[in-house]
Amino acid sequence: MSDLRYPRALLKLSGEALAGEKGFGYDYNVLDRLAGEISDVVNMGVALGLVIGGGNIVRGAQLSKMGMDRVGADYMGMLGTVINGLALQDVLERKGVQTRVMTAIRMEEVAEPYIRRRALRHFEKGRTVIFAAGTGNPYFSTDTAAALRAIQMKAGVIIKATSVEGVYSADPKKDPSATLYEEVTYRDVIARELGVMDQTAITLCKENSLPIIVLNIHRHGAVASAVRGERIGTIVQ
Repeated sequence: MSDLRYPRALLKLSGEALAGEKGFGYDYNVLDRLAGEISDVVNMGVALGLVIGGGNIVRGAQLSKMGMDRVGADYMGMLGTVINGLALQDVLERKGVQTRVMTAIRMEEVAEPYIRRRALRHFEKGRTVIFAAGTGNPYFSTDTAAALRAIQMKAGVIIKATSVEGVYSADPKKDPSATLYEEVTYRDVIARELGVMDQTAITLCKENSLPIIVLNIHRHGAVASAVRGERIGTIVQ
């Protein structure tokens, strides 16, 4: 563990990442590959927390734009993250990674309720914890949930896994001339609306001096490189 820059980290995955090219539901090959990446990091001795979005199943914000009550739509989104957490738990445990799903909305038959001290104990026992159901409150994104859980777990970094190499000056998928930043400040992310995470999450990280590394989850070994402190993707600090 001596070569680890971040012995405790929180990995934020989007729900869409689990769907692969399909855009909805699950691509089992993608799930299996992501679980392999996570397993490699855990085997390095990292205490890892995970927060997954629910966009491959249901997006609360989208439903509310269609006219659904925002609070109900957000709760549906939170339930989507629980389904994703259970899916990832299954694949991880097949790879020998001891995993616990903890939910911010109580559903004891399905997963443990989120209790901070219990989560810390899981880390001490070498388990990987998947934090599901966001913050348990409507109007907060899974980005904010990731920032909150990372701070509560005393994680050294949030690793935000995306489908691009890091933070760009513009959307690289739409603008080929967009520049990739190696490092950017919280202030710049907020002022220039760089879309790393939502403003609430960025503010939480800024106030608690919690760095965020944005990297490409499809690049093999990227997360392992990040926890070792190697230069990869973009660091927000």
